Parts: sequence; C-alpha cells; structure tokens
Amino acid sequence: MEDFFENDILGHIGSQKYLCTITWRNGQYQMDEPVDKGGKDLGMDPFSTLMASLAGCTLSTLRMYIDRKEWIIPEINISLNLYQETLNGELTTTIRRSITFPEEVSAEIRERLLIIADKCPISKLLKGKVNINTTL
Repeated sequence: MEDFFENDILGHIGSQKYLCTITWRNGQYQMDEPVDKGGKDLGMDPFSTLMASLAGCTLSTLRMYIDRKEWIIPEINISLNLYQETLNGELTTTIRRSITFPEEVSAEIRERLLIIADKCPISKLLKGKVNINTTL
C-alpha cells in the first residue's frame, strides 16, 4: 500500500501547553487550544483544523465542477460546525455544512452541487471507515 503524501506530515510540541507546530511539504503552521481549554489560542484547534479541511475540500471540489460545466457562479460560501452526542452508549458526531451563493442559483444546479459536495475527498474520508495505526 502506498502512502498518500510524498512526505509525512510532521508535528512537534514542546513544553508550552498545547502549542503544536505542524510541518507539511511547503511550510509550517501552529495549532493550539482556546484559552478556556488551557491554551493561548495561537492557532486553530484540532477540531477547527478538521472543519477547515472539509471547508477547503468542499469549496475546491465545487469550484472544479462549476468551472468544468462553465456555469457562471463567481462565489461560493460555506459554513461548518459540529456537535457530538452519546446515543445508545455510542459517541456520534454530526457535522453541519451549509453552502450558499451570493447570487441566485437555479434549483437544478443547487441539487447537483449538493451531490458534488458529498463527493469531495474529505467528505468521503469522514464518512468512510478510518483506521489509525499508531506506533511508539
């Protein structure tokens, strides 16, 4: 089985509570926890980063499709949030994703774009079975 990334995504944390440095092929960014969770809010928290991944992937997938169809939709907006609840002893996470357009888009095109949004790779990953193999 071949790795998805040419180079691993790297993470590092020092002694400053919750402040992580994440390195990918083109640079670095910081992740942190909000102040109310003991961090200093110096970067996006892990849940926000996950939502940002879904937002970026959804928007890019929709843009590619719209451009290929040569539809005139100059702008796409997205809003995401999530909540978790325990149902029958099992933790369930629900992500709310709302896609809007500042200009009128026909019902037929909206219906098609709703299907395409679910085909973005991060949507598919989140809806599929994920295994995490951890080593020390």
